[in-house]
Amino acid sequence: MFGHSEMLIVILVVLALVFAGVHIAVALGITAAFGIWLMLGDVDVVRTFVANTAYEALRDYVFAVIPLFMLMGDLLAKCGAARDIYALGHRFSKWLPAQLAAATIVSNALFGFVTGVSIAAAAAFSRIAYPEMKRYGYRRDFALGCVAGSACLGMLIPPSVLMIVWAVLTEVSIGKLFLAGVIPGFLAAGGMILYVVIAAKLNPALVGGPSKVMPRAAGVTIGDQPTGLPSDEPLGPLLRSTGLVVALVIGVLAAIWLGLCTPTEGAGLGAVGALVLAMIKGIRPREIRDVVLDVGRTSGPLLLLLFCAQLYSRVLSMTGFTEVAKSFLLATGLGAWGILVVMVGIWLVLGCLIDSISIILLTVPIFAPIAAHLGFDPLAFAIIGILAIETGLLTPPFGILVFTVKAAVPDRSVELAEIFRGAIPYWFVLLAVVIAIALVPQLATWLPSL
Repeated sequence: MFGHSEMLIVILVVLALVFAGVHIAVALGITAAFGIWLMLGDVDVVRTFVANTAYEALRDYVFAVIPLFMLMGDLLAKCGAARDIYALGHRFSKWLPAQLAAATIVSNALFGFVTGVSIAAAAAFSRIAYPEMKRYGYRRDFALGCVAGSACLGMLIPPSVLMIVWAVLTEVSIGKLFLAGVIPGFLAAGGMILYVVIAAKLNPALVGGPSKVMPRAAGVTIGDQPTGLPSDEPLGPLLRSTGLVVALVIGVLAAIWLGLCTPTEGAGLGAVGALVLAMIKGIRPREIRDVVLDVGRTSGPLLLLLFCAQLYSRVLSMTGFTEVAKSFLLATGLGAWGILVVMVGIWLVLGCLIDSISIILLTVPIFAPIAAHLGFDPLAFAIIGILAIETGLLTPPFGILVFTVKAAVPDRSVELAEIFRGAIPYWFVLLAVVIAIALVPQLATWLPSL
């Protein structure tokens, strides 16, 4: 076992590399190899250890879950699922004061079931929802904040890439973790809708005001108001299109939850089903090829990340760092709740600096065993962690969702400060759900226990 100075060196090396801008996979891999060399002093042992870990990690079928779910989501998104979902959400939210903002939040929640990737939702709704809200006179920061804030739901509502990464690292059931995220996901969505409705009631100018008239596309109407949305299409085809997409995703998730198939098999079935739906909706062979290449380019580095994270996790375990960290935190006298607050605080601070997956890879191998020792339910703790890390997607100066919205929105005059300002209330909604789950873990554990 390492001495304390060597343990500290290993942690400082990985943090220095990450904050110096080295890719997280490279940083974790170098640090793990360096740690083994410090402990054993033999380069051949280091090479054998890395090779064995790579073989054992990458032969696991669970690694196929990520690219297959991403393929399913990208195929469905490519064939217009986001626009159909938004149009349907618009149709059924007419009675709300902030109907376009509410439709954006509902659509993001449903789109989370399709893709499980917040960035995909942010990019899609920046192009679909933001122009409509602007056309109706929504204040710009309010509209931008709604798109960025509600896109966070993609990582919380299954199938979520963050959940899969967390499950792989902690060896909890992917299916149960998916179930654990459902109620907190809808709580977060409900809190966001409540905010936009109350905000619109208190300050109608946020949503264009009761009498504000904006220039709109001629000849197309929703109720008494013209719009460029496709929500004047007959309701039947719109319901069929959206219903098939939602039925496919819920069917795949239900098959996993009920034990009818493994997560990998379910993801494979979902990818095939998404391909069939995309072909029915007229996707071209060239677009299918582009989707497959995009998924490969995105998921390849992610699988390398997971391998390097497992390597890093093993080294931490061998060096005894996890035990030392646990002893240190327990010795502070903060108690279980105080330590949980410290962990959430660390996640929030890291969220200002690095991306969500990197935060999970760096912290979960250390935090998860400590939380288990303190008596926190693994599923509830996972959802608390994912929610806390999700807030990092909206936290300046990094806020990857904010940068995604800035890049994707059609309006070039949009400034980052506007998006951050509009997203602040959604940050507090996510934090409120974190507190709710900490106080009532059953919000996360009830569905998986059925």
